Amino acid sequence: MRLLSLGIFTILLCSSTLFASTQLSLEEKLGGMLMVGFYGTSAKPDSQICKDIKKYNIAGVILFDLNPMNKKRAKNISSRKQLKQLTKELQNCSRDGKLLIAVDQEGGRVQRLKSRYGFDGNFPKASDAKKISQPKLSKSYDRMGAELKSVGVNYNLAPVVDLAINKNNHVIYGLGRSYGSHPQNVASYSNIFINSMHRYGILTSLKHFPGHGSSTGDTHKGFVDVTSQWKKSELEPYRLLIQKRDVDSIMVAHVMNKNLDKNYPATLSSKTINGKLRQELGFRGVVITDDLQMGAISQRYTFKQRIKLAINAGNDILLFGNQLNLATVISTKKLVNIMINLLESKDIKQESIDKALIRIQKLKGKL
Repeated sequence: MRLLSLGIFTILLCSSTLFASTQLSLEEKLGGMLMVGFYGTSAKPDSQICKDIKKYNIAGVILFDLNPMNKKRAKNISSRKQLKQLTKELQNCSRDGKLLIAVDQEGGRVQRLKSRYGFDGNFPKASDAKKISQPKLSKSYDRMGAELKSVGVNYNLAPVVDLAINKNNHVIYGLGRSYGSHPQNVASYSNIFINSMHRYGILTSLKHFPGHGSSTGDTHKGFVDVTSQWKKSELEPYRLLIQKRDVDSIMVAHVMNKNLDKNYPATLSSKTINGKLRQELGFRGVVITDDLQMGAISQRYTFKQRIKLAINAGNDILLFGNQLNLATVISTKKLVNIMINLLESKDIKQESIDKALIRIQKLKGKL
C-alpha cells in the first residue's frame, strides 16, 4: 500500500510540476536552470538580484563571504543577523519561497559561515572527520545543519566524495577535503553528512563527478587532465550513495578524462553525464555544474559554447558564481539571452530544458 501511495504521489508531483512549467514564459524556463552569484549583503526589492529572481525565475543563488572586488567588504555574508535577513529577502523575491540558496559548507578550509562572522566555523575537514567517532561526527554535522537552517540557507554544495589517492593534489588531498582513499569509507562518512543535513531540511550535492581526487592541477585556474591518473574506483562512492536513493544532486567537475570522453571535459560531456552518470549509474536527480567561469573551461570555451555543451551534456543547473574572475562577471540577462539564441538556432532542445525543470522542481519539492 505504501509503495502504491508513493507511486501515486510521484505521478501527481510530476504532473503538477509539468503543468506548472508550461505556465512559465520562455525567459522564466531558461532562468529556471541558472544558479548565480551576486554582489550584495541585502536583496531589497529594487536590487538587481531581486529583479532577476522575479523576472527570470532563477533556480537559485550561491553565496560567498569573500569579496574579490573589495576584500575589505563582504560579498554576501558578514554576520548571522545579516545573513538571515538576506536569505529572507531573497525568498521574498521568489514566486514560491523555494529559491535554492547555496553555500559551500564542507568544514575545514571550505566553510563560508566562519567564526569571525559569529558562526560556529569550527567544523572539521574531512580528513580529520574520519578520525572522530561516528556518533560524535553526526552531532557535529547536526550542528552544521541546524546553523544553516537558522539563517535560511537550504542547499549545501557538499559533501566531497573524491578519493584521496594523489598526494600531489593540492585542491583535494592537500586541503584535507577527502574522507580517504577507500570508496566504502568515503561513502559511509558522506552518508553521515547527508543524513545530518536532511534532518534539518538542507539539500546536498555530491562532488566532484567523475572524480577530482586523482588530479594534480586546480580547475579554478586552468585545464586539468586526469586521464592517466584516474581510477575507476573514483566512481564507487557515487554508485554506493546513488543506490541508497538519498542523493539530492551531483556536481560535475571540469576535469578532462579521456577514459570517459576523448573530446570534452566532464561538465560538458554527454558521455560522462547522460551516459556514465545517468544511464550506467542510474542517477535520476539534479546534476549541477561546477562554476562555469572557472579557468579549466573559460580559457577554452566561450560563454555560448559552455552553455550549449553543458545543457546538451545533461546538466540541469548551470552555475555562474561571478566570483573567480572579475573580467568574466556576467549578468543573468545576458545568460538568458544566450540561451534564447541557442534555442532559436536549435543548438539546444526544448525537451532538454523541460526535463531539467522537472528535476529541479522535484528537488525543490524536498524543501
